[in-house]
Amino acid sequence: MERRLAAILAADVVGYSRLMGADEEATIRALSACRQVIDELVTSHHGRVFGSAGDSVIAEFASAVEAVRCAAEIQRHQETQAADLPEDRRMRLRIGINLGDIVVEDGNLLGDGVNVAARLQELAEPGCLCISANIHEQVAGKLDLVFDDLGEQTVKNIARPVRTYRVRFDKPKGASGAPSSDLLPLPDKPSIAVLPFTNMSGDPEQVYFSDGITEDIITELSRFPSLFVIARNSSFMFKGEAVDIAEVGRKLGVQYVVEGSVRKAGNRVRITAQLVEAVSGKHVWAERYDRDLEDIFALQDEVVATIVATLPVRIEGARVEHKRQTPTDSLPAYDCILRGNKHIRSYRRQEIAEARAAYERALALDPKSALAHAGLANVYISEYFWGDFEARRTALEFGERALALDRNDPRVLRVLATPLYKNERADEAVKLLQHAMTIAPGDADIASVMGVSLVHAGRHDEAVQWLEKAIRLDPFQPTWSFEFLGEAHYFEHRFDDAIEAFERIVDPPIWICAHLAASYAMNGDDAAALEQVNAHARAVEREYEGEMTSGQAMKMLFRDLAVYKRPEDTRLLIEGYRKAGLPA
Repeated sequence: MERRLAAILAADVVGYSRLMGADEEATIRALSACRQVIDELVTSHHGRVFGSAGDSVIAEFASAVEAVRCAAEIQRHQETQAADLPEDRRMRLRIGINLGDIVVEDGNLLGDGVNVAARLQELAEPGCLCISANIHEQVAGKLDLVFDDLGEQTVKNIARPVRTYRVRFDKPKGASGAPSSDLLPLPDKPSIAVLPFTNMSGDPEQVYFSDGITEDIITELSRFPSLFVIARNSSFMFKGEAVDIAEVGRKLGVQYVVEGSVRKAGNRVRITAQLVEAVSGKHVWAERYDRDLEDIFALQDEVVATIVATLPVRIEGARVEHKRQTPTDSLPAYDCILRGNKHIRSYRRQEIAEARAAYERALALDPKSALAHAGLANVYISEYFWGDFEARRTALEFGERALALDRNDPRVLRVLATPLYKNERADEAVKLLQHAMTIAPGDADIASVMGVSLVHAGRHDEAVQWLEKAIRLDPFQPTWSFEFLGEAHYFEHRFDDAIEAFERIVDPPIWICAHLAASYAMNGDDAAALEQVNAHARAVEREYEGEMTSGQAMKMLFRDLAVYKRPEDTRLLIEGYRKAGLPA
């Protein structure tokens, strides 16, 4: 076997089965012409095509720069060739590029480097290119391209999340984020993003602690109605990067940025924090705190109070009269809660058990911890989403226990809302979240769950308003806000808007493929519906590796739809599935 480091390009034709079904001979001719162009461009960029089975191509390059240049030229060529063709006849490619160790054996290219490139290709949009962080490090500043940071993506059969960048070659070279025409407008009140505090402990295992401190500060700042606070999900897109504060401000649409570090050693903790004006880079305030760990909650409150009192016009007054109930009296329990949060936020099935163990340890240490009970509610609702339908009842039990212990922690209220609407009590979830918004009006997660609860309650236009608010508070929104924004539009027969929302989801899961198929079918686009039906089948195969059929996956989806308040909403989705040709 031969081993070497290489840049791997993986390309695949979008909707190949649909194209073949519509016109087999024309598709074969177009594919042949496309492959000839790819072969020529790969050779001209000092690369080598290793495999071209069916509608896919694998190539290797000694240079990351040449690999990305080649991919950009391929996509530009395909777009030019297709300019005069109808939309449904255009042959578009998805391309992924990764830098990794490869193995050459019997003329085949093998290894994780190849597998990651293939997964990046699946994340790319039609006509686009996704690259890994190690490729980005090699090409940033060297090419006339724009790179959008998509954050860490969890991909099939790859143990660690892959930091992913989308490459755009239709704009002039500029900042790594969105072009100026896409910049988010500044809110009409002071706006702030808290970047993940750097772990300075010298122990990578302590990252969960610095992340937890950051999350708590974001949660506390969200309590102030006079502040616009960017959600944790979007702030953490910059984790581990040497950031340009002005660029962060532009990407997130905020005036101020907080950054800092945490060093934990024994029973002592040192936190540094600074507040920076994003546009000018001016340091508004900076401080260092050395404390015993027993003082950690008071220290968090002190940081929040200083930030709020320092911002212009002395928001909420120069002194912040704000007291909160600490999440637990036991520091070891708090540590377990932070560990549980780290695992549950991964959204990976294999980490649910680790999250459960951490929250159970927290409860053993402090049986009256509301956040530990809420954490277990989150664990069981995750089990529900992964197919254990009865877990929703256990999730509700833990959520209600958490509420009985603390009715004024917005995190407890937000967590309980999900098992409520999944147990056909969406109206109660809405009332609970209304209370949560009085406590933390700037919390993006609460706004998002409010929108989801309203969809389940059948109040779709209200849901759209809340979900759009959540998306502005959290520009790098996770899947569910766009998912339920799409559902809200679908249930009101706004199928174009539903399609637009669903298509904003990168690497759509099984049920989104089904929703898109239904939306296209109800909109009269049978070809696009068929493409999504095929995507659904491929997604089922990838996710369950033959253990579940497409029909079984749809049955699981029907069972989830049964918890919606309005029967006509469920019927409308099923009608769309059947029109698209899904097993319904």
